[in-house]
Amino acid sequence: MRLALPTAVLVTALTACSAAPPAAVTPVQATPSSTPSVTASAMPRASAGAGEGLPAKLRFTQIAQFDKPVAFAVRKGDDAVYIAEQGGRLHAVKGARTTMIVDLSAEVSKGNEQGLLGVAFHPSGKWLYLDWTDAEGTTHVTEWAFDGTTAKQRRDVLTQDQPYANHNGGQLAFGPDGYLYIGLGDGGGGGDPQGNGQKLTTWLGKILRIDPRGEPYVVPEDNPFKDTRGARPEIWAYGLRNPWRFSFDKETGDLWIGDVGQDSWEEVDHEPRGRGGRNYGWNAFEGDRPFDQGVEAEAAVEPVITYQLGEGGSCSVIAGYVYRGTKIPGLRGHFLYGDFCAGWIRAAPVDDPARTVEVGKVEQLSSFGQGNDSELYALSLQGPVYRVDAP
Repeated sequence: MRLALPTAVLVTALTACSAAPPAAVTPVQATPSSTPSVTASAMPRASAGAGEGLPAKLRFTQIAQFDKPVAFAVRKGDDAVYIAEQGGRLHAVKGARTTMIVDLSAEVSKGNEQGLLGVAFHPSGKWLYLDWTDAEGTTHVTEWAFDGTTAKQRRDVLTQDQPYANHNGGQLAFGPDGYLYIGLGDGGGGGDPQGNGQKLTTWLGKILRIDPRGEPYVVPEDNPFKDTRGARPEIWAYGLRNPWRFSFDKETGDLWIGDVGQDSWEEVDHEPRGRGGRNYGWNAFEGDRPFDQGVEAEAAVEPVITYQLGEGGSCSVIAGYVYRGTKIPGLRGHFLYGDFCAGWIRAAPVDDPARTVEVGKVEQLSSFGQGNDSELYALSLQGPVYRVDAP
């Protein structure tokens, strides 16, 4: 049985990787090496010429070093970038200076798929949100008031009991609508033993959508299942195994979801802006292939990118962002994603996502980030945080 991200390979990474104490470092150049190609298959079919104009290899410039960095965020009107370590600490990096903002290291669980997993700032910049698992394995989405220096007035927005230690999801992101989207895995175990992916009575195996500025939060009136009897009204999307990372396209508002697979297929799902209520198929399907033929998945939506587990050493998809920056013109309009074990990073044109091109490599790729200027970053569980640059 294969676990979600982090995978069994990540167990070794978490126990064997020894990183220096968190500190900003002088930027250095990291030249990606070539890796075995990974075949991507998807709908719609690829068209000739997709990917033309892309740089042959991107450059990865190290800006900082941390202990198992797993999540990245920026804040409105703030020049700092914020890095979350799986061990429970959130840091602000501004130039050569690093400042610890929140320390949950005494509270987070230490399992290989647990800990501090996600970070996001409210669009106003006034509130900070972290996704983390406590000593009992329970998922918390916790809010702090934040003035750019001090995090205070801590409160839990929501919590979710986890039946197993794996498949915790962890992604937090504010959408173009100003609401908070929360990724939760199917609860763990192999093959979704509780059938949570297809159940609308649980948050597990879902992406939730809420307004966190409530008591404790508010469910938006246009959530797709708000008026569905028996369904949890916070649900935005379902049929997901472990949506470790997802992101919104800054230009279109579309949602791109990397859902970590079981034994055979990794997948990326694409959701047009505002198209909530979609079923992404797990556990009736893994990728675009049948998984459990005894499970019905009504109106399941096929992924736009799939690749086979094991090709080039692959194991867990890491969703990135659609590039909308200005420094790498040939990359504009391409979705970046990668694989934790293989380390390769690929670019897929948004209008033809099956046509992927390998553009670099980051060992033990754990996450991507997007700056206020729309330039991109890549995080390695080994410790480095890289800015993505032109060759």
